[in-house]
Amino acid sequence: MSMTTGARSGNTCEINVTPLIDVLLVLLIIFMVVMPQHYRGEQADIPQPNTKQVKNPEAPIVIQLKDAGEGRQPDLKVNQEQVSWDELEARLKSVYEARADRVAFLKGDPGIEFEYVAQALDISHRAGIERVGLLGKNN
Repeated sequence: MSMTTGARSGNTCEINVTPLIDVLLVLLIIFMVVMPQHYRGEQADIPQPNTKQVKNPEAPIVIQLKDAGEGRQPDLKVNQEQVSWDELEARLKSVYEARADRVAFLKGDPGIEFEYVAQALDISHRAGIERVGLLGKNN
């Protein structure tokens, strides 16, 4: 609604913005309702409490990468047993033949290049391990 006061008389050239604001509010509501929700983050398997007691749980398999010095391939250990890089896949296959779970943990020294961690992950997946957990330096 446009209103003038004072000595001005006659036609004025002012834009009536009330219908424009009404249209913008309706468009805003439409876009808020129609816009799909965005889901962010990664899928995570949240541990559930164990309702039944497991007899003789199997010890977890931990693959350790020990720093051997600058520019050298790190030393490997599978559950505290020294293993060479060439023997790792065969060793993991023999360990997981009789196991029901296909889970392993990978632990490395902080100074190790990621290239070697990726190689160990690749070898473990080729050996049949379905899930590999990465352990930090405090674990």
